[in-house]
Formats: sequence, structure tokens, C-alpha cells
Amino acid sequence: MEFKHQPTVTLAEVAEAAGVGESTVSRVLRNHGSFSGKTRERVMAAVERLGYVPNRIAGTLASTGSRLVAFVIPSLSNIVFPDVLRGASAVLEENRYQAVFSVTDYDPGKEEALAAAMLAWRPAAVMLAGCEHTEGTVKMLRASGCRVVELLDLDGDALDIAVGFSNRAAGRESAAFLLKRGYRRIGYVGHDLNRDTRAGKRFSSFCETLDGHDTPLVAHEILAGASSVENGRLGLERLLARTTDLDAVYFSNDDMALGGYFHCLAEGIAIPSKLAIFGYNGLDIGRATPQPLSTIRTPRVATGEIAAQLVVANAPPQAVDLGFELIEGATA
Repeated sequence: MEFKHQPTVTLAEVAEAAGVGESTVSRVLRNHGSFSGKTRERVMAAVERLGYVPNRIAGTLASTGSRLVAFVIPSLSNIVFPDVLRGASAVLEENRYQAVFSVTDYDPGKEEALAAAMLAWRPAAVMLAGCEHTEGTVKMLRASGCRVVELLDLDGDALDIAVGFSNRAAGRESAAFLLKRGYRRIGYVGHDLNRDTRAGKRFSSFCETLDGHDTPLVAHEILAGASSVENGRLGLERLLARTTDLDAVYFSNDDMALGGYFHCLAEGIAIPSKLAIFGYNGLDIGRATPQPLSTIRTPRVATGEIAAQLVVANAPPQAVDLGFELIEGATA
């Protein structure tokens, strides 16, 4: 789907759509002054329909253009998104842009609210993780007139620019690797797949690949909340308590896989002869364990760098596939 830059929705357009004056719209949006409940309903309906975002710095940037680039990211709990920010910030600072960021905790509704807050500052670009957003978020982004960059996922229709790789391909290659190594009793430990849609895509394609080789997933354990080392440890403990004959476990990411690794060390489960472990992301700590983690390494810093370069260059809409690297490691 091609991203079409639309003129920024103005206060006057909202007023016309609501059938009131601009001053009335202003009062409603500031929640200050007199107006009726019905007037407020008409104004807010027009705001939602048009995707209008109030301009917090009207006039300030009219002649110079914005140098802000807004990041709306899911998490700072592991190194994945800080790596993306590190790559982007270096390019942006070199070109005198300023990066600002907010964290959604993988909550689509919160992403919508934060995107609205960021767009109110009329940034040059907004960068978000993944291709899935609420209808309200998409409407605001399309009406904003700024560049939109979606990061770390190419499995969907980009709004404007997308930089990253296919999560579905990563899931397929992970399954193919374990199958090639002879594993047939394979389980899965993951975090909330409804919120982390990229992990959900990897899990889905992983299972499809197993099914295609007549080796369906034996069992899985999905824990509520965000990924963490502790959840990985707990998830594997629960999985093995009810399914004792697994020979390999695929984890939603390296944080979770490291938790599984520590559980095996604590319980005397030999890796990989008794149980193989496979992760995702290729975090540095996974290379520092006594047995380096078998995983997929993703180009996080490069994703941020290239995304920022495309914004600075005002590049045309495009999808940039950076691929990923399968790390054989020593745990599978």
C-alpha cells in the first residue's frame, strides 16, 4: 500500500466539518471557555474523523521546518530498541535533528495516544515498531503530513518507509534449522503474542514450517506480560513439568531463551544433548554464556541508522530488507 502524503488537517477544516467556528473548536480542544455538550461531541467527532492533531508549536517552525524525529517504541526493558535508537541517534545528531521517544509497553491504545502527543509537536518524522497499528493511529499518521517509518518488520503494508526484515522468514529459518539438526519433539516458550505481533508472526511461521514437515509443535507455554529472563526460566519450568520428552525448545527471544538456559543449568539438564535451546535477536549476552546461544541475530543498529538516513534524505516511500543472520551457537 503506497503512502500518500496528505496536507496537514487544519483547525479550519475541523470547524467546517463540525459546523462551528474555529474559536469554538479551539475552546473545546483546550477544554476552556463555554460550549455545550452537543457542540463538544460534534467537534470531537470531526477531530476523530479527520485525524486532526493540535499543533503545540504553531508558528514556531513555520519558516524553518521541524528538526524533531519522534520514536514511539514498545519497550526499553532489553537492548533491542535502545540499539535501534543508538543507530538512529548517531545519524540524526550528525544532521542536526533531535530524537525524542516514548514507550508504549506493547499497548496499541497507548501507542495511539503517544503518537497523537508526538504529532502535536509536528515532527519531521515518526518512527514506530512494526506494521500493525490501531485505525486511529493510521488515520493520524496519514493526516499528519510528516514522514512515517516502520521498523523491524516487513510482513505487512508499509504506510511510508519500512526498514527491517521478515519476522515470518525468521520463524521459518529457526524451525528449518532445528529440523535439520534432527530435533522432532519441539516445544515453545513465549510472552504475550497478542501485543508483540512480531513475535506472533515468528511463532506462526515456525509452527507452519514444522507442520509442513509432519512434525507439529508438541507443546507451548505462553506467559502474560513482557519478555524477561525470569519469564523464560518460569516458562520452561512449566513446560517441562507437563511435557517431559521434549528435545528442543524455541523461545520468543533471547531474554526468554537465557532464562531457559539458566533453568537447565540449575536443574542439571544437559544442553544440547538432553534439551536444545534456540532464541531470537542475537544479544551480546547470548555469546557470553558458557555455551553461546543458538539464535537469529537481527540488524538493530543498522535498522536505526538506515531509517534515519532515509528521513534525512527525504527518500521516497520504500521497504528496505536488511535480512538477519542465523547463529548456530552451541545450545542446539
